[in-house]
Amino acid sequence: MNFSNINTNASINQLLDGFFNSTIGDFIGSDVLATHPRVNIIEKENHYEIDLAAPGLQKSDFIISLETNILKIEVKKEKEENDETKYRRREYAYASFSRSFTLPKDLDTQNIEARYVDGILKLHITKMEEKTPSVTKIEIG
Repeated sequence: MNFSNINTNASINQLLDGFFNSTIGDFIGSDVLATHPRVNIIEKENHYEIDLAAPGLQKSDFIISLETNILKIEVKKEKEENDETKYRRREYAYASFSRSFTLPKDLDTQNIEARYVDGILKLHITKMEEKTPSVTKIEIG
């Protein structure tokens, strides 16, 4: 029988180093995080701001739609098969994606503003003023 010396400290250090320098995508073996951009939703007194981080796209790549109170942001991009670039790590390579958000009913959905600035899609949605219930007196005839 042969016994070999194993430096267990080096193995543990390499394991921990690999763990802390990896992303969740490395563990689950997919590009889930790379294909779904991060979103910040900020509520202000009179409006909401939705910021979607999507660097490397053009504003013409986005399709934004609203059906009832569901806001949908889509990008339909075909993967470039001719790209021969060899990446060591690629975290913002977005292919097609879709994100949907259920909007509160008190928003002015007829006047949503959208801009694409510095790799961030910015949506501005104004809140409607709360309507005070009006009291109407109904005469009995």
